[in-house]
Amino acid sequence: MREIKVANPAPLGLSGFALTTFVLSVANAGFLPGKGDAIVVVGLALFYGGLAQLLAGMWEFRSGNTFGATAFSSFGAFWLAFATLLLPFFGGKSIVDLASSTAVGYFLFGWAIFTGIMLIAAVRTTGATALVFALLFITFIVLAIGAVSGNKTITNIGGYIGILTAIAAWYDAMAGVLASVSDGKIALPVYPMAQA
Repeated sequence: MREIKVANPAPLGLSGFALTTFVLSVANAGFLPGKGDAIVVVGLALFYGGLAQLLAGMWEFRSGNTFGATAFSSFGAFWLAFATLLLPFFGGKSIVDLASSTAVGYFLFGWAIFTGIMLIAAVRTTGATALVFALLFITFIVLAIGAVSGNKTITNIGGYIGILTAIAAWYDAMAGVLASVSDGKIALPVYPMAQA
């Protein structure tokens, strides 16, 4: 039986994560001045950060990559859940409108815990991937503190760190895409971590 070659789904997952993270982080950093401007992230959270990343996770299962499957499937689900928090389901109000900022903070703390677990595993992959998870871990912690404390300045700082997270994810995605279109002749440094 002929084996079907499966393309590397990681650049898709990283790209969906990066763009969605970038747009939300721009809002968190305070670059979108309108009160409802952050809602522009919903479409991305549903389809690119959510659905496309979830699919990338499923394809990682197919390729036998448990780390990639867990990361992309989980963060795809995160973006779908986040979009659900923003949609006006309840008489024109969203869950975020109705929930306390403390509740949103604990939502973010929970994701920080998961990201910390994935960071421990990421240090066994590449430096580029580990950097994405390290920055994301910090982003979630800072945003959670900003939400629980109600401190907009802390949330803005979380937005700036989120922008750095998106840039790191785009770099990691670009490395994968360039390697695939050049038969490995173009290799951006991703710094493979030493295997013990």
